Amino acid sequence: MIKIGGLQKTTLIDYPGKIACTIFVVGCNFRCPFCYSPELVLPEKIKNQPQISEKELFEFLEKRKGLLEGVVICGGEPTIFQDLPEMIEKIKKMGFDVKLDTNGSNPEMLKELIEKKLLDYVAMDIKGPKEKYSFFSGKDVNISSIEESIQILKEDKVDYEFRTTLAPGLEREDIIKIAEWIGPAKRYILQEFISQKEVISPEILKEKVISSKEALFAIEEIKVKFKECELREYL
Repeated sequence: MIKIGGLQKTTLIDYPGKIACTIFVVGCNFRCPFCYSPELVLPEKIKNQPQISEKELFEFLEKRKGLLEGVVICGGEPTIFQDLPEMIEKIKKMGFDVKLDTNGSNPEMLKELIEKKLLDYVAMDIKGPKEKYSFFSGKDVNISSIEESIQILKEDKVDYEFRTTLAPGLEREDIIKIAEWIGPAKRYILQEFISQKEVISPEILKEKVISSKEALFAIEEIKVKFKECELREYL
């Protein structure tokens, strides 16, 4: 059963072009060292995290009909839950568009959701270049599953973006390698790293973080591979 560890009642940035709310699910199969939601990932933190019942969630959504356009489902990692399609189907029936944020580790679930027309937008995190994936995800990752999810999205059956957080330790050359790996594609976003929050592995904060200027230089070099390529900064 999906556990919900948080609900942002209104967001103007999590769903491009739409007024939305954001659901944060509890649980993740990655341990990204730069992740700033340890309360949704680490078992010892999860046990102290207040949870929202499905009943409370749908009561909230009922009240927001006509006010909100979309619902963002992120985490944690939503696709580790087998009942995710059922929850999304209920949300869709209420008239909301649905955006999924995923690490791309479960291509079977991603494909099912797209084939059932349960998603309107997908944001897939690309943690780093292939040779550094385990470092930036904090786990030994099946790269073939990541690549399968990339190909599913590039079929363009649902609106999508690939995105990479400018995490400590990520280098400009890594961005170039990622672009060569995933491109050509519709949309690739570089996301600013928010350094003031608690992260899963604080020691990573000792690593250098790419500046916005360096990121923009990288974008100039790779943008030919994408219809849209930009830096997303959080003020």
